[in-house]
Amino acid sequence: MDAYLQPSAFFDYDQPELKAWIAAQLEGVPEHPVEQIKALYLAVRDGVSYNPYVFRTDPDTFSASHALTSGESYCIPKAVLLGAAARAIGIPSRLGLADVRNHLSSPKLIEWLQSDIFRMHGFIELHLNGRWVKATPAFNRQLCELMNVEPLEFDGLHDSVFQEFTDSGEAHMEYVNDHGVFDDVPHNFIVSGIQDAYPHLFGQDSLSAARTSLEADLGR
Repeated sequence: MDAYLQPSAFFDYDQPELKAWIAAQLEGVPEHPVEQIKALYLAVRDGVSYNPYVFRTDPDTFSASHALTSGESYCIPKAVLLGAAARAIGIPSRLGLADVRNHLSSPKLIEWLQSDIFRMHGFIELHLNGRWVKATPAFNRQLCELMNVEPLEFDGLHDSVFQEFTDSGEAHMEYVNDHGVFDDVPHNFIVSGIQDAYPHLFGQDSLSAARTSLEADLGR
């Protein structure tokens, strides 16, 4: 279990800015693991905007501190940020990776990816009350409102994964392939998987040319 509590280059909760942010989020929160992780979950979910277009292969961009200071990120660094905060308060965490089919995304994003399969979707698993529970802080509240889905809640007791349906009953997300869980970010494995899935994004600076956001795609 010790491996799931250690800081690393990715789960870098020993960075001063991350320490200060964690302390600020927990101010006034009861000193109980579940209450603290619920507060941290909401802070990650809504405090860092979800934007898949900011993906880069640079290892630094996968870290918790980068997600925090950039103010926008995608599922993996946001999960790592929550996991790092959890480790900082003594809650073991590990990164989960899976491929998901997104039934509700912007046409521009689907066109950019040339697929409705999102390879290497990240979530975090937290060891609470003697068992592992899943938490998915990826989609911020404002984006959920644009996508007509309820923001995903986390009670610290039950698994929290993507909603299967929108408010109107349309299909939203489904998990299609499980890559397992990791005590640290498997950077090379993630990048290799994404390159295999979307080779067209890695030629002629295609990644660098993506200067937009999912909220902009959806009309905000």
